[in-house]
Amino acid sequence: MGDFLVFALILCVYAFLGAAVLKRKTASKKLCVYLLVLLLLTASVLLSSCGTSPEDAAKEREDVQESTIKEEPSDSRDSSADAQKKKHTHDEGEEVPGFVKAYVAKVIDGDTIVAVFEGKEEKVRLIGVDTPESTIRHEPYGKEASSYTKSKLLGKTIYLEKDVSERDKYGRLLRYVWLEVPKSKSENEIRSKMFNAILLLGGYAQVATYPPDVKYTDYFVKFQQEARKSGKGFWGIDSQNSCDRETTYIGNLNSKKFHRLDCKWAEKISSSNRVSFKSREAALKSGYDPCKVCRP
Repeated sequence: MGDFLVFALILCVYAFLGAAVLKRKTASKKLCVYLLVLLLLTASVLLSSCGTSPEDAAKEREDVQESTIKEEPSDSRDSSADAQKKKHTHDEGEEVPGFVKAYVAKVIDGDTIVAVFEGKEEKVRLIGVDTPESTIRHEPYGKEASSYTKSKLLGKTIYLEKDVSERDKYGRLLRYVWLEVPKSKSENEIRSKMFNAILLLGGYAQVATYPPDVKYTDYFVKFQQEARKSGKGFWGIDSQNSCDRETTYIGNLNSKKFHRLDCKWAEKISSSNRVSFKSREAALKSGYDPCKVCRP
């Protein structure tokens, strides 16, 4: 605006001088031409010196801001992509402390599998549970337990968790088998995501405690009691015998322990070392302690 006023002022001055010259009639046509050329040159210089108008400057600032705004989402998208990648990595069980991601290549029986991880193949024995035999010996419900494990694990990705011991006396890895990586290891997650617990809840296995690997024993005993009460799996076989098991117990003369009839330790007592009790009270009065596994 200031440049325009200066230009107008100079134009008025030249007009005044031109009028004065013409009035005197002493100026030549050549002088008039000089004044006109000088006027045009002055106008050209002033117009070129005006530079960028305020409107143009404001538009340029807006263009710069728009460019900056358009570039920002790229960084945001990169950050979002990194976050999603980290989340996906955790969900897949990669680099999660305490867990090893593995692939189930073979199911031997209900509680033993062959897993592949870290470029090697290992036999894995599930900790804290024991399913009926289905290989060398054929025990009741052994085939069903083996088939169930095969249907749930064969060809699947699992996550192995160690307790205290690395291997059993047969050289098998001792592990808890998770179908998914747990977030808090709450009881609900153990019920739904740990396969050891799922076997107990379905009546495909009973508790088998071998210290020092007892991290989840209390949960396992609770799950077994629920399955027994509901008649799940092998607990529902022969209801009459199931009723007898609640009122009859087997004692071990050497260990002075007594067990339920369906306890794995009761099955291993030799006939010469076996004592029968009609009731729990009778066993206690005879000086026998209840088994910590089957909890009669």
